[in-house]
Amino acid sequence: MKLLKNRITKTIGIRDEYGRLASTKEVEEWEWSIPKIIIASVLALILLLTLISCISTVPTGYTGILTTFGRVEDRTMGAGVHFIAPWQKIVKLDNRTQKVEINAQAFSSDIQQVDLKMSVNYCIDQATAQNLYKTVGKQYYDTVLYPRILENTKSVFAKYSAEELVSHRQDLSGEIQELLTADATRYGIQIVNFSVEDIDFTDAFTNAVEAKQVAAQNKLTAETQQAQKTMEQEQVAKRRIIDANAAAEEAKIQAEADLEVTKIQADAAEYAGQKEAAKNKAISEWLTDTLIRYYYIQAWDGKLPQYMFGANADTTMMLPIGE
Repeated sequence: MKLLKNRITKTIGIRDEYGRLASTKEVEEWEWSIPKIIIASVLALILLLTLISCISTVPTGYTGILTTFGRVEDRTMGAGVHFIAPWQKIVKLDNRTQKVEINAQAFSSDIQQVDLKMSVNYCIDQATAQNLYKTVGKQYYDTVLYPRILENTKSVFAKYSAEELVSHRQDLSGEIQELLTADATRYGIQIVNFSVEDIDFTDAFTNAVEAKQVAAQNKLTAETQQAQKTMEQEQVAKRRIIDANAAAEEAKIQAEADLEVTKIQADAAEYAGQKEAAKNKAISEWLTDTLIRYYYIQAWDGKLPQYMFGANADTTMMLPIGE
């Protein structure tokens, strides 16, 4: 044994600080210190790994679900660095708003097949994310959300006829979102927006709808033209009535004017006649026989009449006077 130790000492060349070879006792002490160093190193490494395992990070946009021995704790952890026990684990759920596009089929109330293109924006409720993970798991879209989307979409589309689906697209999106929101909220999923982006019918139905729309448009055009003609005729008739009323009113005004003129003229004539009669009356009252003889004498030129008529008309004779 001593020989082996000496050989080991000579082989490894253990020397002290003065350059002398180590003694057998020193070699034995060194041999005992090696396991201690290894054990200490292993323990330090284990401690370091344990400390590292106790540090966990949750990235931005995710919610941490804390589990202890696989059991979900009743709390969530936000983004950042967290210290947990070695027997605990943090499961990360994406809490950002996500968008998916869905192609599906549905039937209208009149059994018309409809091909749909839809989109839904959703996110998880961070406050209750642990319940979602506990009851559903990380595949909550495939497990819960997608089936609810199909179910509610088919339920709403079955309420409308094919023609109504075309004109009620906005109403369809709102109704489906309302139903889907009520279902998803129970699991801690928030529906941000739901939209029916495209509705495609069979070619036969599309052609029938187009033909019906063309017929309706032609009917509307004919009704519009007829209404236009009727309106024009009514306008012409109203214009004639207005013109006739205007002419009658004008004739009435003219007749009233003529009547007023006639009345004025009659009043003027009556006034003139009354004035002339009054004048004649005044003259007759003013002229006397004496005054008449006076004017006669004033107008006589002093010559006697050359002829004289008899009083009897049957035997009237014109006799010269003074012969």
